[in-house]
Amino acid sequence: MSDGTGSRKTLLNTLLGKKQAQTPVWLMRQAGRYLPEYRELRAQKGGFLELCYDAEAAAEVTLQPIRRFGFDGAILFSDILIVPHAMGQKLWFETGEGPRLAPRLVDAALSSLEAAPGHFEAIYNTVRSVASQLDDKTTFMGFAGSPWTVATYMVHGQGSKDQGVTRRYAYQDETAFSQLIDAIIENTVEYLLGQIDAGVDAVQLFDSWAGSLSPAQFEKWVIAPNAEIIARLKAVHPDLPIIGFPKGAGAKLAAYANETKADAIGLDETVDPLWAHKILPNDLPLQGNLDPLALIAGGEALEKSVRHILQVFEDRPHIFNLGHGILPDTPIEHVEKLLTLVRQ
Repeated sequence: MSDGTGSRKTLLNTLLGKKQAQTPVWLMRQAGRYLPEYRELRAQKGGFLELCYDAEAAAEVTLQPIRRFGFDGAILFSDILIVPHAMGQKLWFETGEGPRLAPRLVDAALSSLEAAPGHFEAIYNTVRSVASQLDDKTTFMGFAGSPWTVATYMVHGQGSKDQGVTRRYAYQDETAFSQLIDAIIENTVEYLLGQIDAGVDAVQLFDSWAGSLSPAQFEKWVIAPNAEIIARLKAVHPDLPIIGFPKGAGAKLAAYANETKADAIGLDETVDPLWAHKILPNDLPLQGNLDPLALIAGGEALEKSVRHILQVFEDRPHIFNLGHGILPDTPIEHVEKLLTLVRQ
């Protein structure tokens, strides 16, 4: 883990508020199904969860896109649902349908879960392995899901389009839901501190379903929990950068940035870069926000989008990224073109 002092890590330096001569770039889900080397390893190891908990294999997956593309950042290969698994929910992945958790907390009490903290240690072993193999130019990022997003899976037992079951539960039994959020905060702080101690340079908090809440609920279940996590991490590691990514926050983005005190803000693809540049402090590092479908389209659409983002953010600390995760059918040659465009 580096504090960025005299560092060759351009991404880490950007997160610390230092604009770089060349915009650093990494992509969310850059280690994954669009890479043939990932698909080959996944086929050897079997299930997705087995791959996450195999430290040697997970480290290899984390490093694959660094070897192929030379991204400025490596993101830990894992999953946001490691936290509920460690809290005691059963976790598995249905082919073609995504994750399942049991018991659903809309039906069962949080107190009925039996913690399995050993799941965290498997991830820390991956971090140690990656940290020992990365060069001194690549920033290593850990991550966790933010409490609201993790809670949506824990309550409903799976993903959903509108998070309706969890939103209703939060209104109907605010006391029980608050207890769940508090428990997720505790486990997330422990989990991220463990990743930091094992060797990551920075962490990102993914709030993938932040956009489904009303303004008051957003303040309660997105801003307040993320602010607490960030404050508690900073109390131990004051100089370690934390990226907040509240997907779908829209007009609430400025309040999120101001109140959580995240060191950098990730922008999803629906955010107008000009608007974000205007409403957010000039010295606040921003990350994003190419539409993943523009990357798939390639050609003029890709070039125009990349150049626009780079132009808007040319006078502030900026990390080039997608507005969400890279999609499995993304052509590798389009990723190569993206890197050429960003690094010209």
